[in-house]
Amino acid sequence: MKKKYGLYPGCLMPTEQYAYELSLREVLPLFHIELVDITGFSCCGEPMKSVNQLMTLYLSARNLAIGEKHNLDLFIPCAMCHLALSECKNVLANNSELRDRINSMLAAEELVYTGSGTIVHTVDLLYDIIGVDAIKEKVQKPLTGVKVAAHYGCHLIRPSEIGRPDNAENPQKIEQILQALGAEPVYYPSKLDCCGAPLLANLPDPALTKTGQKLQAIQEQGIDVLVDVCPWCHKMFDARQAKAGEIVAAKLDVPVLYLTQILGLALGINGEKLGLTLNASPVQKLNIG
Repeated sequence: MKKKYGLYPGCLMPTEQYAYELSLREVLPLFHIELVDITGFSCCGEPMKSVNQLMTLYLSARNLAIGEKHNLDLFIPCAMCHLALSECKNVLANNSELRDRINSMLAAEELVYTGSGTIVHTVDLLYDIIGVDAIKEKVQKPLTGVKVAAHYGCHLIRPSEIGRPDNAENPQKIEQILQALGAEPVYYPSKLDCCGAPLLANLPDPALTKTGQKLQAIQEQGIDVLVDVCPWCHKMFDARQAKAGEIVAAKLDVPVLYLTQILGLALGINGEKLGLTLNASPVQKLNIG
């Protein structure tokens, strides 16, 4: 039976990270997941959190209320957006006065936030809802011998007390998905380190230093490809890889794929349909798909 989700794309995926959306739209229908496009969404508010927390909560609640209005749970592929909306649900569930205040603001658009909707990210959609066994059954081109480093990113696994898609200290869901594809997940010491994206606007050199150091460590370990699940992380590791290499004085040459891109390759989907031509990192080195 087909499962429907309202697609909440966030800001970065539809403006820069088109490959993520392309791969999602190619892969998910194979598992009877239908993505419903909804008009009216806005920014999740997370980039403004340090400036105006009420505005962040309002924007997150507004997006959730739009999903509720359409009677759809929301699929949120951006880890930062998923965190913002998760925090909003947690805060408003425990503060009825603030919830009423937010709803008084939403009334101008005839929206009501109740908290009844569910939100999912790419990782829990693939692992917990679709399931590793179902993924393994559809593999057409096993990724035998491909060594993969998984990058979860900070927003996906923390803070654990509000409920995140995987364990904050030892996340393993991406690795188990990769194993189902026939790939070889490889542990590396900087697995849980930040990509640097939150620092990019104000401190670009330190941000790119973090990016470059992580990529350099992966490269020195002989890993074939880095896999991520967040458009902000991907922006750093893929689009900013050359600049990060300049900052850390290293020639970086690490292919970087979204999890849904490498999944699509294992399912036999053409790389161009998965957006591989949009990746800035040397994905052609992989010679798969």
